[in-house]
Formats: sequence, C-alpha cells, structure tokens
Amino acid sequence: MKSNQELHNQRQQVIAQGMGAAYPLYVEKALNAKVWDVEGNEYIDFAAGIAVNNTGHSHPRIVAAVKQQLDKFSHTCAMVTPYASFVELADKLTTVAPIQDAKAVFLTTGAEAVENAIKIARAHTKRSGVIAFKGGFHGRTNLTMGLTGKVAPYKAGFGPFPNEIYHVPYPNAYHGISIDDSLQAIDDLFSCDIEPSRVAAIIFEPVQGEGGFYQAPPAFAQRIRALCDQHGIVLIADEIQTGFARTGKLFATEYLGIEPDLMTMAKGIAGGFPLSAVVGKAAIMDAAGPGGLGGTYAGSPLGCVAGLEVLNIIEEEQLCNKALNIGEIAKARLEALQQDVPAMGDIRALGAMIAIEFTDPATGKPLPDLTKAFIGQAQQAGLILLSCGVKGNVIRLLPPLTIDNETLDQGLNKLAEVLKATA
Repeated sequence: MKSNQELHNQRQQVIAQGMGAAYPLYVEKALNAKVWDVEGNEYIDFAAGIAVNNTGHSHPRIVAAVKQQLDKFSHTCAMVTPYASFVELADKLTTVAPIQDAKAVFLTTGAEAVENAIKIARAHTKRSGVIAFKGGFHGRTNLTMGLTGKVAPYKAGFGPFPNEIYHVPYPNAYHGISIDDSLQAIDDLFSCDIEPSRVAAIIFEPVQGEGGFYQAPPAFAQRIRALCDQHGIVLIADEIQTGFARTGKLFATEYLGIEPDLMTMAKGIAGGFPLSAVVGKAAIMDAAGPGGLGGTYAGSPLGCVAGLEVLNIIEEEQLCNKALNIGEIAKARLEALQQDVPAMGDIRALGAMIAIEFTDPATGKPLPDLTKAFIGQAQQAGLILLSCGVKGNVIRLLPPLTIDNETLDQGLNKLAEVLKATA
C-alpha cells in the first residue's frame, strides 16, 4: 500500500489544486470518533467530515441499513420510479422540523438545497431579490457563491455572480456588531438598493459555520421574522451545518423562538451518504411546478435509508443530550486553558458546535498564521481539526456526537498540548 506522502504526491498530479486537502493523510479505516490512515496511524476526529458524521463513522446501524438496501437496488431515480424510504423520510422530517404543515424535497448536496430553496422562494413570491449575511456560507455553485459572504477561498476569481443578491452584517457582539446595526443595514438596503416588495427571501444560518461559529441572538431572529412577515418575504434558515442534533437540539432554529418558512438540510442528515433536503411550509413548497425541482440522484435510496436510521439513532441514543454534554466538557477545559494560551481570545459553544477564536491579546487583531500552525501541528499529535472564520483565525471542534468521554478527554488533551507547544 502506498504511503501518505506517495498518495499526496499522486494527488497533486491528478487532482486540481482548487480542490484542497486540509491534511496530507489518507484514510484507511474510520470508526466512531477515530480514523486510521494508510500507514496505521490513529487519529481522534474533531471534524466529523465537517459535521457530516454526527452519528460517528461507520455506525453499525447505518451500515446495516445501507447494506440491506444495496442488496435490493442502488438507484432508480425517485422522479421516475420512487420507493418507500423516499416518502417515509420526508414524512419523518416534516414531522420533526419546527415548521407546521410542512412538505419536503430531496436533493444531493447542501448547495443544491440552498439553490432550490431560493428557487422555491422566487416561485412563491414572484420576486427576485435575496438578502444574505456577511460571513455566511451557502455553497460553491455560482448562485450559492453569490450568497456566501466570505471571499477567500470560495469566491476569489470566480465572478461575476448572479445579481440582486445583497449582504448585510450578521450580529456579532464579540466584534461590536449589534442587532440594531444589522437591522439598520437591511433598512438601508430598502432605502438605497432594493425595495422590500422585490425581495423574495432572507437567508441566514442560526450559527454561522464557515464564518466562525457565531450564534444568531434570538431577539435578532425574531425581528427578522417580523420583518419578513411585514413585507411578505420568505425566511430561510440554513441548517446544513447546525442540523441533526449538532447544537443540542435537532435543529438550531429551535433556540430562536421562530418558525422559518423554509429550512435547508444536509451534512448530518444521512450519516455520511450524499443527501440534502429543503423542508418548508406546504403553501410555499408547492409554488414550484412539477419537474421544477429535483435531480438525477436526488433522494437516493441509500441516502434515504441512512437518513431514517440517523433519526432513530439521534432519538434512541439521545444525541441532543450528548451534544450538550460534549459542549459543557469542552468549553470548561478550553476556558481553563486560556490562562496558558492568552491568544485564545474567545470560546464559543452551542452544544457540540465549538469554536476558539485566536486574537492578539494586546491589539485584538486576528491571528490566522497562528491558527494555521495549530491545525498543522494537530496531525502530528494525532488529532484532526478544522479552521474557519472570515479572517481564518478560528478553530472549530465538531466531534461525532457518539464520541465516548474517554476519547473526548484524550482529544482535548491532545488539543491542549498542541496549543501550549505552538502558541
């Protein structure tokens, strides 16, 4: 078998550089919260495939469900000859989502879910404008890049983007952006750029993912909801990274005291199998005509049976409670560590969606180079980490929600060693 370096050298020859790799390690096996590379090195995974494996790597119940489905058939196209799991998963999702009288549509990727949510909103309102937030991330397709509020590396060199997309600041107390600042920016848009009667949708993340794990204040979400109601605007909650028990509730919107019109779902929805969804109010979802939504692989049978099992596992293994427990343990450990690593400027946790923001303790300026060094050293310590943040100065922790306390403790020990040695 080839080594990590040999595979990485080969990768550089055959894979376009635009499709980057966080680590030069190549996975041979993964189970729950641990990963082994082709050289037999063991790692504790604090990334979970970017919040995809909330139920852990290779959960035996998901593996069994998919194997059973694979023995029957792998694809027929749900828009041609559908199957029971396609309907059953939609029934469950529309029941557990915090939206009354809901319908669903299945797709394959998070970006597709966002694109189709915008299509649905435009079909329903007969309007074209969309308001998104600075620091938000919604995908890498042309429309979703336009919605994304972070240039490097997602938008640089890829324009022009679709018109009638507008960005406003996301409330962020740590960086001095108040709820009123954000809402005033929307009011300014209505005065200077687009009248509210031409806005189809406002899309927001209950917790910004790539933007740095900043939480939307409930008061902000409630005022946005009221604003949308006032002007007939569709409110879209992008739950792609926050969904499926990651934050301690099935969906992070449940913390906000609002009912969105549409929700986008992906990542943790199917335990590692490609699947995404839009769930929303039936009257809005039905605005698109037959054939207007979908895709060849949309709602694959493998993804649907995996998705059904994920919902069962979340309930039966109490993963929402486990997410809260992970967040409490990690935040306490990290706050104690701040005394030894003063560059840890802020620690944020909503369930098991945990972030460390690195800033210069004297000036408050972001420290992206130090953050990058932490990520690089993590591999040597046997730990898989991810960065995020508009300035690239945030480390995010996304351990599988099925991680046992001993492995979590070992991972946090490794993280502490890396931070102390590198800072």
